[in-house]
Amino acid sequence: MQNSFAEKLLQAEAVRLQPDNPFTWASGWHSPIYCDNRRLLSFPDIRTFVKDGIAALVHTHFPEANVVAGVATGAIAIGALVADTLGLPFVYVRPKPKDHGMGNQIEGRLPDGARVAVVEDLISTGGSSLKAVEALRKAGAQIEGMAASFTYGFPVAEAAFREADVNLVTLSDYPHVLNAALTRGYITAEQQAILAVWRENPAEWGRVIH
Repeated sequence: MQNSFAEKLLQAEAVRLQPDNPFTWASGWHSPIYCDNRRLLSFPDIRTFVKDGIAALVHTHFPEANVVAGVATGAIAIGALVADTLGLPFVYVRPKPKDHGMGNQIEGRLPDGARVAVVEDLISTGGSSLKAVEALRKAGAQIEGMAASFTYGFPVAEAAFREADVNLVTLSDYPHVLNAALTRGYITAEQQAILAVWRENPAEWGRVIH
């Protein structure tokens, strides 16, 4: 699964690797990789692969879940597809409550006794994902865990998930994407080494390189 999904990320150009010409993230970090899983929705076969894969993760790791929640905005579409596959209710969680109307942060009906599997498209630092978890818990939900398409595996994110007591499972991760990219000739072994170093401390890497 991890190798197959890594290949599909590269096939759809959802992952772009530029160790010699880094991207700048919204956080200000300079990054040799950019991942946009929303591109996957445009490819029916890959979209189905992701839907079925995440549904299988939820079914296997969080069998007690009776609600699926997507993290806005990236995981709304795939979360709804997963919920449909599993025959479960679906809600999605905004980054913050709306400033008009009902002022909702959680959209949809969250039933009493909700045991929620959270679906996310991408895990970087984990901050926005865990804010969604916090909102669901404040609303009375029990979090069974989180299933995501991809994680960079940053140490800071792993620590944050442990501290929040949230079990995270993913379809693939950064090392598998690097291996797939090397196999395809997308990157060289030298570039793979640069990419591996970046993940250990991306904020500091940005300051050193630039």
